Amino acid sequence: LHASRSAATVLRIETALAQASMTQVEQRDPDSTYHLTRLADLQRMTPALSWTAWFNGLGLVGVTEINVAQPKFLRTVDSLIARAPLAEWRTYFRWQLLTKSAALLSSPFVAENFRFKSGILTGVTEQRPRWKRCLDRTDEALGEILGQAYVRQRFTPEAKARALEMVHNIQAEFRRRLAALAWMSDATKAKAYTKLDAIINKIGYPDHWRDYSALELGPGSFLANAHRAAEFESARDFRKIGKPLDRTEWGMSPPTVNAYYNPNINEIVFPAGIMQPPFFDPDADDAVNYGGMGGVIGHELTHGFDDEGRKFDARGNLSAWWSDEDAKEFTDRADVVVRQFDGYTAIDTLHVNGRLTLGENIADLGGLTIAYAAFRRTLEGKPEPAPIDSFSADQRFFLAWAQVFRSATRPEFSRLLATLDPHAPDQLRIIGPLSNLPEFARAFGCKAGDAMVRSEAERANIW
Repeated sequence: LHASRSAATVLRIETALAQASMTQVEQRDPDSTYHLTRLADLQRMTPALSWTAWFNGLGLVGVTEINVAQPKFLRTVDSLIARAPLAEWRTYFRWQLLTKSAALLSSPFVAENFRFKSGILTGVTEQRPRWKRCLDRTDEALGEILGQAYVRQRFTPEAKARALEMVHNIQAEFRRRLAALAWMSDATKAKAYTKLDAIINKIGYPDHWRDYSALELGPGSFLANAHRAAEFESARDFRKIGKPLDRTEWGMSPPTVNAYYNPNINEIVFPAGIMQPPFFDPDADDAVNYGGMGGVIGHELTHGFDDEGRKFDARGNLSAWWSDEDAKEFTDRADVVVRQFDGYTAIDTLHVNGRLTLGENIADLGGLTIAYAAFRRTLEGKPEPAPIDSFSADQRFFLAWAQVFRSATRPEFSRLLATLDPHAPDQLRIIGPLSNLPEFARAFGCKAGDAMVRSEAERANIW
């Protein structure tokens, strides 16, 4: 009975907070989540919250202003604090502590946490081996120590040089395509060149490794070690306040199989972990590597010019550097992408949200288009590569892109992703951009009216 009452309390508070939150789509607009607020004004906005006590409790002194990403949410928190009994808040925070710590506790907690978060929500039926879970925790807490070991064993200087060459080639191709755009004015193009040329390229691993010497870990409580690691990381973040931005810092550890674009720094980052098949193979030809890793490089580069990234300037500041006419032209072209993906079904009758996935879909389309053009440029003055396993060079390029996103997803997880994930389902990340490319149609002999050929009126074309 007590557990049921506690669960009802938690659900009531969580529901109120969720209803006060911006939607996933609304949060994608950086203009809507930037509200720089002085501390005195913040205190007037939320009188039930003592912000001075909050910052002092965190050891932060001298904070005078803060970005309030979601003012409505904070006002709702304030109203809940004013009217909800203290006992309910104790219940709520006890649940928060338990749910965030469950995976680090004894087997009954771990099993129940897995049953709900993995079983019910995503359909997974079997817990991963303990060594893999421990490896994830090590990467989370000591990513750049683990990264040093990974780089020594798995990432060669030759791989880094090859990746950097691809980045430069794809960046140069983007610049050429910018110059040829008929829909963008020269004034906006000039600022786009400045931003493109200012992008920081990070390949493999940081130039300077993080110092973990002040972090005390030891045998005993796994939970205590995890908490100390989290506190160490929070303290490291807090020390950045009021200091110049460190543009050398990495947001992913070297073993991570992923990549990212950071609009606030204007950087593209490719950890060593992604420099392996199916993304990159040192023994494969350029067609395969440009279709895989090249498409990823182009994807991250294009994020700097998608519907979110285009609002940040060369230094990573939110800035209106587009003319009104060019911004409207971009929006009209982006709306074609929205309509295309709105028309796809993620699973059963649940459709893809074209607005939620717009940034990633623009990056897929632009990245693939630019990577293909860069690949073809590497062949200038050379004979056309011979077929391999009966596939032409162009076909191998597009097949490599498909292999990058080849996956199997459980129905429960597909439904969850369709609601929350800013990426379209993997199958549609293959089909969607390829169906807009005449080069793909030519490579595989597709004709007008075929399923993988969009009509000229429906074809998306931005970068």
